[in-house]
Amino acid sequence: MTPRHNKSHKRNSSKFTATKGKPDYVLLALTVIFLVLGLIMIFEASIYNADTYFDDRFYFVKQQAVWIILGSAGAAIFYFWDYHKFSKLAVPGMIVTFVLLIVVLVIGEEINGSKRWFYAGPIPVQPAELAKPVFILYLSTWLARDRKGFKNLKEAVRFHFVYELGSFLVLLGVIGGLIIFEPDLGTTVVICVVAFSIYFVSGSDFIHTLGSILIVIVGMLLGVLAATLENYRLNRIKTYLELLMTGEVAKPRGTGYQMQQIIIGIGSGGPWGIGFGQSRQRYGFLVENTAFTDSIFAIILEEMGMAGGVILIFLYVVFFTRAYRIAVNAPDKLGKLLAGGIGLWLVFQAFMHMGANLGLLPLTGVPLTFLTYGGSSTVVALVGVGMLLNISRYIETK
Repeated sequence: MTPRHNKSHKRNSSKFTATKGKPDYVLLALTVIFLVLGLIMIFEASIYNADTYFDDRFYFVKQQAVWIILGSAGAAIFYFWDYHKFSKLAVPGMIVTFVLLIVVLVIGEEINGSKRWFYAGPIPVQPAELAKPVFILYLSTWLARDRKGFKNLKEAVRFHFVYELGSFLVLLGVIGGLIIFEPDLGTTVVICVVAFSIYFVSGSDFIHTLGSILIVIVGMLLGVLAATLENYRLNRIKTYLELLMTGEVAKPRGTGYQMQQIIIGIGSGGPWGIGFGQSRQRYGFLVENTAFTDSIFAIILEEMGMAGGVILIFLYVVFFTRAYRIAVNAPDKLGKLLAGGIGLWLVFQAFMHMGANLGLLPLTGVPLTFLTYGGSSTVVALVGVGMLLNISRYIETK
């Protein structure tokens, strides 16, 4: 399973130098817009908690600003470093990620029954967030290699199903298993969907496609199993199905409390919102700290209405189209897989967050990319943008 450099990467890297191309300025501008909007909405949504518990209404905004600075520094490093050399980080990155995912299960701080964080001194670390870009890099490096020719069908089947598909499933199973044990089903879904997408587009022959179909079948079965094994997940699904079928939240004072408060906020916003800075749900009605994390999209809809929500969705769609453009026009397979995987990760998790807040999906707790308060999620997302902008300098356009 060890990634190997595609020889064509080395040949192509000499042709495409950083000085010959410019980054995708639209993608960069969208990122800045998201970050600025995120700071504004985090202040709006966290002011009650910040003032109540820290006597500083800017407490969470200042924390987020620090993480944006750290993430921007990481993005700059990955922007100026030739992306063909990222492969050197694939194996060490996976080893570190494995270790951290185990460490968090042992010494992680337990919050509401989950162990997702631990502290390295004063710095909170969420290994599951690190796993997203690292796993994308590993898979892209591994699957971008040159495939050897096969003497016969038997040899091709053995390679695809034993070496390639088998290795992929084992690796994904270990990563996904460690994250699901935290437990963090939302992040597991994001990683599995993105990983499958990278695997699927990495090959085009019939055997590879057949293997991809098998992954989907196995993934769906495991997803159903994972969603029903834990009572809290099962309760969220029941709440979601009840809302979907009846339009009403089951047990609004119990397991459906969070969803009920989200709907109240969205309903109050209506088409145009109740006005900037006028949110009422931030004042302790939503479960503690979720107004600026798991439910920040609901606060946006409450203040800016569905019109503001539609504009935000449109911006994410534009962001994805720019990432897709970079992937399609990248000069080599590594660039295509890496750009496509990063773009899908950043936008897919945003749509999961928004879908859950709208009642279209069960509540999962995944961040709204660039807008949700959080250190690890903000830093790794900006590093992902740095990688995308790096690849965008090499794209081949007519």
